[in-house]
Amino acid sequence: QTVFQGIILLPLRVVCIVFILLLAWLSASVATCCQPGRGVQPLNGWRRRMIQITLSSLTRMAYFVMGFQVKVKGKVATLPEAPIFVAAPHSSFFDAIICALTGMPSIVSRAENLATPVFGTILSSLQPVAVSRQDPDSRKNTVAEITRRALSRGQWPQVI
Repeated sequence: QTVFQGIILLPLRVVCIVFILLLAWLSASVATCCQPGRGVQPLNGWRRRMIQITLSSLTRMAYFVMGFQVKVKGKVATLPEAPIFVAAPHSSFFDAIICALTGMPSIVSRAENLATPVFGTILSSLQPVAVSRQDPDSRKNTVAEITRRALSRGQWPQVI
């Protein structure tokens, strides 16, 4: 009986996750469409709220469909309390859970990830600090950008 359930549940879960992913892509596209100062200035107003609310909710929903239920114990640090949020080790798709629970902060990511179809658009909406592995000054530039965002007095979202 469990094999039969798996045969039915797996395709249903995949369809739901693809639908959620497309909704996330659409939401990210709308929020970043015609954005002035793309990547240089932080998202403000309705754009930032849309990313925080929709992408956070859709990410939680996707993990729920995959069978994960996450409960937060304690209180998530606010932007003034912690402009930089450290999550380690970050080697799996579970990092997205942390992003969803903390209000979709900016992340540090490889620059190549921004060119990925669908995921690149979603990632761009989080206004990541892009790290180029080909640039010898990339490490120094990344630290400078993280510092600039952390000292922006709340203009930029938390950096994870």
